Amino acid sequence: NYLLGVGRADCTGPVAEIPLMGYANPDQVGGGLLTRLYSRAFIVADPDDLKRVVFVSADIGMVSQRLRLEVLKKLESKYGDLYRQDNVILSGTHTHSGPGGYFQYTLFWITSKGLIKPSLNAIVNGIVKSIDIAHENMKKGRLFINRGTVENSQINRSPFSYLANPASERSRYSSNTDKEMVILKLVDENGQELGLISWFAVHPVSMNNTNHLVNSDNMGYASYLFEREKNEGWLPGEGSFVAAFASSNLGDVSPNTKGPFCVNTGESCDNPQSTCPVGGAAMCMAMGPGNDMFDSTRIIGENIYLKARELYEGASQEITGPLSSAHQWVNMSDISVELNATHTVKTCKPALGHSFAAGTIDGVGAFNFTQGSSVEGDPFWDAIRDQLLGEPSNETKACHNPKPVLFSTGEMTWPHPWHPDIVDVQIAAVGSLAIAAVPGEFTTMSGRRLREAVKQEFDSHGSPGMDIVIAGLCNVYTHYIATYEEYQVQRYEAASTIYGPHTLSAYIQLYRGLARAIATNTTQDLPRGPEPPLFNVTSLTLVPSLTVDRAPVNKTFGDVLQEVRQQYRAREVAEVTFVGANPRHSAENATEHNFLTVERYANASDSWAVVQNDASWDTRFYWTKGSLSRSNVTIEWHIPHGTEPGVYRIRYFGHYKKRLSITHTISVPFEGTSSAFEITAL
Repeated sequence: NYLLGVGRADCTGPVAEIPLMGYANPDQVGGGLLTRLYSRAFIVADPDDLKRVVFVSADIGMVSQRLRLEVLKKLESKYGDLYRQDNVILSGTHTHSGPGGYFQYTLFWITSKGLIKPSLNAIVNGIVKSIDIAHENMKKGRLFINRGTVENSQINRSPFSYLANPASERSRYSSNTDKEMVILKLVDENGQELGLISWFAVHPVSMNNTNHLVNSDNMGYASYLFEREKNEGWLPGEGSFVAAFASSNLGDVSPNTKGPFCVNTGESCDNPQSTCPVGGAAMCMAMGPGNDMFDSTRIIGENIYLKARELYEGASQEITGPLSSAHQWVNMSDISVELNATHTVKTCKPALGHSFAAGTIDGVGAFNFTQGSSVEGDPFWDAIRDQLLGEPSNETKACHNPKPVLFSTGEMTWPHPWHPDIVDVQIAAVGSLAIAAVPGEFTTMSGRRLREAVKQEFDSHGSPGMDIVIAGLCNVYTHYIATYEEYQVQRYEAASTIYGPHTLSAYIQLYRGLARAIATNTTQDLPRGPEPPLFNVTSLTLVPSLTVDRAPVNKTFGDVLQEVRQQYRAREVAEVTFVGANPRHSAENATEHNFLTVERYANASDSWAVVQNDASWDTRFYWTKGSLSRSNVTIEWHIPHGTEPGVYRIRYFGHYKKRLSITHTISVPFEGTSSAFEITAL
């Protein structure tokens, strides 16, 4: 028996003017909210001693080193040495529609406009709060594991790289993606359901890089459906049951199952360069199964939810046994890897190759580089790069060969290092389940090799039959980890394998060491390794500064500019536009702030009851910035099939910034309400 705790807390942060993190597209800044982002925390404790394991999955692009260090600092001040770098795993779902700006390494500043304190703080506080809630709700309980196959939800987006892996290895697998989902079911000792964690490998990029609404993408939609079912009668984001859909080895895995097409001509661009005859690589985009990106997000999210639900209901294999965790900080730019008795190779200082700038079929790069073209490099960009950033050293070029180096980030230190050298490697074991927390995006085959190596290590040291799960995007972001063979092809994933061709071999060696320490009960003898730096970065940012809001003449904040219709049916969209204010003022005031509600009139009590909030996937909140410090807010309610007929209204809640004197401004809360409208039966 274990003690179990689950918790969920909002970590949305500012939903306007902040670049979204994932596609590295500087034009993709937040302009509203489709659904809130949450941190979901799970604590497993041994009732007889102080051993604990914490797993957190947050609806963010990835966990950054800065984020992790700040969370650990807060946990230490609250709980002493109960929650530490070895027994706390922080994983990002990898949504590409969450606010960025929470990184301390310079490369990530370019597309996310620096270090944005409100964004960082919202995530730090949300993660800590979710752990607090789990910590306060510990109860005796049981864990069950199950696994199954998810169909029609992924494709390999670099199949030509995958084919570079040895035929003998590929022949052992039925697919070029990992279709297996692993779920963990948490119940208390009376059988009351507490929560679920699912691990499944797919990119949450059903929402593409034209999207400006903050949301948690397909994985978040799966969480929403599961929690909606289990927390009946509660609004989205409320209720005690917590369902996390966590990332895994998703490096080369896309949810855009129709595959890549040229947006201008409609023909397939499923070729080794992902390029189109007209317009080149910039025109090659993968399409999801739906009519648009919202529809695709729902379809993929629902597929994943339905499989998780089936596995959850059928989970009967109980997990028992001791808890343990192993963690090291390692300098990934200088690891010696013993390939065999006679051959030792080394990792490299971090660097990105040309195909990094090409992007992928899920999100094209900012420059029209072509994937895999680049075993030569391009003289024009090379020249710009040399002026901008200095020529890479011969040592770095040779170490990364055959990657043509575009950005030699490991040799760039102004104003701070551009990429991490010190990286976390970590495994937490809960009975027969071992969670390998990896700092980035392992490709399908890289993940298979890592799981196999870790399992083998447990097997040969007296712990047979372990289940190995990879948790992706943990602790510090180091881009991709491709296999040595995939690296030779130099598509996007390989160009973004920043520590060179032997990156995967180095991780396999390191994770074997962690597994061995857990299996032989010698984790206390593992060297801690060099502590990562915490740069003294003040809020350095290109995000526009917050100004005073103004309403149009003869109007006030919250006034309706465009009214709803009087009548709607299900499947129609009710829409209302208000005199708005910058939503960033609201984020500064409250994390649990709701921008909107949909309310239904109750005759019996002559009152309004909230039926939807801004965490609902049926509501959309758009903020449009105008001139002269004015802005509008448009709220849409996509009325779902099966909505009860009756009288409804939509409400908007905001804060406007008001100047009291030259030095002093305040945020003033306000609200707006649409006219009442009727929903009629079909």
